[in-house]
Amino acid sequence: MISTFRPALVLFGALTLATGVIYPLAVTSAGHALFPHQASGSIIEVDGKAIGSTLIGQQFTSPKYFWGRPSATGPMPYNANGSSASNQGPQNPAFTDAVKGRVDALKAADPDNKAPIPVDLVTASGSGLDPEISLAAAQYQLHRVADQRRMTPELLQKLVEQHSNKQYFGVFGEPRVNVLALNLALDGKTPHTR
Repeated sequence: MISTFRPALVLFGALTLATGVIYPLAVTSAGHALFPHQASGSIIEVDGKAIGSTLIGQQFTSPKYFWGRPSATGPMPYNANGSSASNQGPQNPAFTDAVKGRVDALKAADPDNKAPIPVDLVTASGSGLDPEISLAAAQYQLHRVADQRRMTPELLQKLVEQHSNKQYFGVFGEPRVNVLALNLALDGKTPHTR
């Protein structure tokens, strides 16, 4: 009986060592060597203090800031430990109520804005952690933020353009802007990444 289990135990131990120890250490080491910023969480620091990540959104509610995509995570928005979608489809009354509430909040914050509201300002993503919004979502908020900060829309438009990211490889996705980086620039803070 021992002769039957011995090869199985040896194989189990070898595979555990290879896939559970050696492979993760190799991939982690390669990640830190080739992409140190990303492998360390893409942390953003201001004045030596970590304030966020370029990979995880943050909630901004003041009208003087650009607002990100809504988060469906619980118990608090942008909770990386609770990353998930709401799993509510367009036929779900809770979903339509949530979207209607977000539309009403955007209209209340900028009642003179008659432009169509971009979908990424009223719907959460699959992860609930999106740190970026489309350029259309930034454009929609431009006049509200400019009015609150007593800036010209043209100056604010240049700031949005400076902080926008192009399509991946010039083909995939759409141009977008990182909300945290843009709001830090609005406050005149220079973020550093580690």
